Amino acid sequence: MFKKLQDAVFNGIQSPIKRNLILIATFITFVLSVLMIAPGEIVLAKMLPGKNNDTFTIYTTLAEGSSIEQTKEVTECVANFIKQEREVEDFEIFLGMGAPLDFAGLIKGSHFKNSENVAEIVVNISPKHHRDEPSYFMVQRIRPAIQTSCTKLYDKTTITFVEPPAGPPVLAAIVAEVYGENADGIRELSNRVADVFKGTEGLVDIEIMQDEIYDTFEIEVDSTKAALSGIDIKQLNDVLYLAFEGMQIAVKNSDVINDQIPIYLSLSAESKKFSSKDINAIKAKLSSLKLMNQMGMMTPITELVTIVPKKSNPMIMSKNLHQFTNVMAETDMVSQVYPLIQARAEILEKFSDRYDIEKTGLFNLKLTDKESRDIYRLIWDGEMEVTLDTFVELGAAFIAALVLIFLLMVIYYKSYTLSGIILLGSFLSIIGVIIGHWIMDIFTTDTFFLTATSLIGFIALIGISSRNSLLLIDFTASLMKDSGMQKAEAIAYATATRAKPIFLTAAAIILASTLLAGDAVFGGLGVALIFGTVAAVVASLIVVPILLYKADLNRHFSLDEK
Repeated sequence: MFKKLQDAVFNGIQSPIKRNLILIATFITFVLSVLMIAPGEIVLAKMLPGKNNDTFTIYTTLAEGSSIEQTKEVTECVANFIKQEREVEDFEIFLGMGAPLDFAGLIKGSHFKNSENVAEIVVNISPKHHRDEPSYFMVQRIRPAIQTSCTKLYDKTTITFVEPPAGPPVLAAIVAEVYGENADGIRELSNRVADVFKGTEGLVDIEIMQDEIYDTFEIEVDSTKAALSGIDIKQLNDVLYLAFEGMQIAVKNSDVINDQIPIYLSLSAESKKFSSKDINAIKAKLSSLKLMNQMGMMTPITELVTIVPKKSNPMIMSKNLHQFTNVMAETDMVSQVYPLIQARAEILEKFSDRYDIEKTGLFNLKLTDKESRDIYRLIWDGEMEVTLDTFVELGAAFIAALVLIFLLMVIYYKSYTLSGIILLGSFLSIIGVIIGHWIMDIFTTDTFFLTATSLIGFIALIGISSRNSLLLIDFTASLMKDSGMQKAEAIAYATATRAKPIFLTAAAIILASTLLAGDAVFGGLGVALIFGTVAAVVASLIVVPILLYKADLNRHFSLDEK
């Protein structure tokens, strides 16, 4: 076998046609593999793939001012769909509050939820080893049905699905931070960005982290009328608070422990309800509440107060002392990179009617209002930012590894040519990494992404590939110096002889990496090591010998001096 390999290498490197064909084919394969990532988008990049969890959470948010009964109706609608799922073991509804903190809820601010218009549903499903459908596929399948049916119950209702992240926790897959000095301008711009997200394929669960401005009614006490009626202002305030919020009015001594049990008084849930959300309904409800003055006369509360319609006062959010608003979106089993690029392109096209847009950085935008000249900044964050930072840092680590290996080889061989051959042989392993992800994507049900762990595997391959080339070069030099072989014969003999340890090393790496290939998070690392090692072996046994033959080895090995 190795004799045949030696003859094949010997004949191949001496034939100019074969040499050129191999080098051209290698170059074309490398270019095509890179084009598979961009712009071909055949191999998609993502920070980490979806994680198959045993639980997920459903957030329901109604319009500001909604009652707890309305929130309960929406959550019951969601619960009816969950009950139909065979893999659901149990679920719990938290009305008007957030669920106990988990990994994702800590980042998303679940512990700050404390109002009647919010609820969380924690769903526990059967262990992942006992079911065929991953949790992220279940969420993807039930999300459209739940959102279509349950969000229609009340206007401005949002239902979002939150899964424990596979990697670093982030607020959402894509987060657009809108900064500015004008609160109304921030609100208008963030609403337009949310509309763009809603029309972008692959984006779901769009939310704006801002309070809705809604109609409210403020009760102003007429102190003059209250004094003339013989009613104390504190009495009036206490009755209003007691009726709608409840308050402690007395205590009861416990028969069991040495303590007092507080007694609270409030109107019944039915009595608290208003017939509609208008000033007449409020007046009708307050007129039924009467106070007794010092002379024993009953006075309706509406005679002592004035009901003033007002707009709600939204919360002002800031980050690093700058006012801003978050527009968040999750991805529906796709990489967040490509929907962001599509949404950004649409923003550049559609927002030019109102704003002068200037690109800042790689993706960020600076928008200037054409009329008011107010300046707004659109900064991208979330998993997209983590992905970008991770790929940039790992790319820098890869380049640094190549440079360090090149410098080390220059010191060792005192030759830039030989060092460049080793570097090129290592770099060609990227072909196997990319093609390997494409092959795995064909045979897997969900998208097999090029992830951060894939890049880690690619960086690890540099040392393996460099070792293969070092074996060939050192043995070739030994044969030419000690045995006096000609260049072509020495290269062919060295390639055939060192093929066995190269194959054994590659087999060990491939067999060990198969354990990683099936993992949800480290699958990219395993696939990169398996297919990258195959590409490194091919490059070492075919491409490197040709490059060595084209180099002046007598000069590089200092044979001319003898």
